Amino acid sequence: MSGLASLPFGGVLMGRVLMRDVFLAGVLASLICAGANPTAFAAEAAVPNLSPDNLTGWLAQDDEFIPPPNGPGPIVSDPAHPYISFYKFPRNPRPSFRVADLSNPILQPWAREHLRKVNERSLSGQVVAIPKERCWPVGVPAFLLLPATPVYFLQTPKEVLMIWMQNHLVRRVYLDVPHSANVKPSWFGESVGRYDGDTLVVDTIGLSAKTYVDNYQTPHTEQLHVTERFRMIDEGKTLEVNVRVEDPGAFTTPWNAIQRYRRMDRSPLSEVVCAENNDDHFHHGLEPMPQADKPDF
Repeated sequence: MSGLASLPFGGVLMGRVLMRDVFLAGVLASLICAGANPTAFAAEAAVPNLSPDNLTGWLAQDDEFIPPPNGPGPIVSDPAHPYISFYKFPRNPRPSFRVADLSNPILQPWAREHLRKVNERSLSGQVVAIPKERCWPVGVPAFLLLPATPVYFLQTPKEVLMIWMQNHLVRRVYLDVPHSANVKPSWFGESVGRYDGDTLVVDTIGLSAKTYVDNYQTPHTEQLHVTERFRMIDEGKTLEVNVRVEDPGAFTTPWNAIQRYRRMDRSPLSEVVCAENNDDHFHHGLEPMPQADKPDF
């Protein structure tokens, strides 16, 4: 295994046995410590029940943020080079890599320059792989853009876990507690939350600048502060997430975005491993697979 210094996103241990054991041990430990049945808690409490049984997951409808009705919004594709999501339009006749709209006024100059370089690579015809395609943790709010397989929720009185099935990436939201006094930056930061009627409100800080805020590879600093409001609509068939992003180091103003998930009641969470045989077989100069010989943070 290689060291961490040479890897652009840092290191993280990923392998079939390790990921499975860490994942299952973490989930079981959380539930045992909470002393609650994760599918029964929400049903008994006056909170939105995002996990009524072990079959219910939530599938992202797109891997792009939806702009808000008005005001500053997320980075979207350059109108001259429209990105059509494979996940939204599987029979897309014109697949292409993303090219960010650099005219968005939310960008600080250095962040715009970073995106210009990503655009340049994309327009050159080179492969531009986003972190999740190379099995890297994606951070927040980019976690909301993970497609292809559902996100499963586990709700207990003390925490909410969000698990993306394709790579068993787990976010932990600690309920009804303040942020730590000194938060050390990490892949998913520190998330604390509360229920506000029919809405789960999540506040996240301490996000490593190794991650991006979206699939255009929009950068951020460690000042990034993300607020998410999860609410079921459409008679429980859709989960809508309203997102507010603040980072004066990367953006000129706070901005808002929306994501929507479709309810899936087909199968329980199953093991899916990303980092097996996912090498750069055709020599496209892809980012290396994550490896580590010591903890990331």
